[in-house]
Amino acid sequence: MQLRVIEASPVAQPELPAFTVMVTVEKELVAQEFEWPAMTLDWWAMLSRHPLAGEFIEADWAFLMETARIHAEFWTGKMSLAPELRLREAKYGFTPEDRARLRLQFAQATGAEVDTAEKVQRVESSRDRMRGVTRKDSA
Repeated sequence: MQLRVIEASPVAQPELPAFTVMVTVEKELVAQEFEWPAMTLDWWAMLSRHPLAGEFIEADWAFLMETARIHAEFWTGKMSLAPELRLREAKYGFTPEDRARLRLQFAQATGAEVDTAEKVQRVESSRDRMRGVTRKDSA
C-alpha cells in the first residue's frame, strides 16, 4: 500500500455565523437569532492568536466552529457539555498537558519580537484613531 499525499492549504479564520434557533415563547416555538455569548466571542478571537492558526485548514476551522457552538451552550449553562468541550479543546493543545501529549512546543518570543509586535500594534491603533475607528478591545 502506497502513502497518498493530499495537498491542503491553510485558510483564514472565518467569522462566527449568524443563524436562528427555535425557542419556546409562551408555549409556542419561534425562530430567534442566536446570540453568541461574550465568552465565546473572546474564545473565538483567542483562536486567531493560536500559534498554529496560520496552519489551520478549512476542516480545522469547521471543527472549531462546531466547538464554538458547544462552547456557547456551555457558557449559557449547559454544564453537561463540559466533557465534550474539554475533549475538543485538547485536540488543539489548549493546556500545557494537552501540548505535552500532542508533543507540541511553542517557541517563546524574544524581547525584540515582542517590542516589534507592540510597535506595530501602536501604529495600527494610531491609524485607526486618525480614521475615527474604534476597536472593541480599546473601547
